[in-house]
Amino acid sequence: MVTSVYKWFLVPGFLFLVGWTKSGKFIQRTAFHPYYISVVEINHNPTDKTLEISCKIFTNDFETTLEKNYKTKVDLVNPPDKAAMDKLVNDYIKKHLSIKADSKAVNFSYIGFEKQDEAVYSYFQVDNIPSVKKVDVTNSILHDFSDQQINIVHCIVGGKRQSDKLDYPKTDASFQF
Repeated sequence: MVTSVYKWFLVPGFLFLVGWTKSGKFIQRTAFHPYYISVVEINHNPTDKTLEISCKIFTNDFETTLEKNYKTKVDLVNPPDKAAMDKLVNDYIKKHLSIKADSKAVNFSYIGFEKQDEAVYSYFQVDNIPSVKKVDVTNSILHDFSDQQINIVHCIVGGKRQSDKLDYPKTDASFQF
């Protein structure tokens, strides 16, 4: 009995991950996840006088969005040309994320990206920020992928952490320290 019941749970799960074309040919689908979330963390480092920025984005969503926007094959897991992928990641994030420190727009430098588990982390840095009292963020990362996108923003200054949740279409967050 248990074996029969187990099969009934196994088959729908398998069918969810695979499918067939209209001609009856078997295709494999990518894994589905119910939430579309990115996380941006901004940390003020008073010793180095920098803002350290990391962006965590689901790999499959990010690759799909980059392919759509840049009309090229994207592989962030095993990139055949890492420099080309660095350029795409840098360009996309800079178009969809802007930061002001004490009401002044900042330019951030691209450090790189890495894949961890199901996500891609990209790293940026803003130099010459000895102190900061207010951080304003505009974040539209993956708004061009899904209207269900949620962007979480964490900001840490002086050891104090503040966060905001930006549900599509909301893009702006402000933090006072």
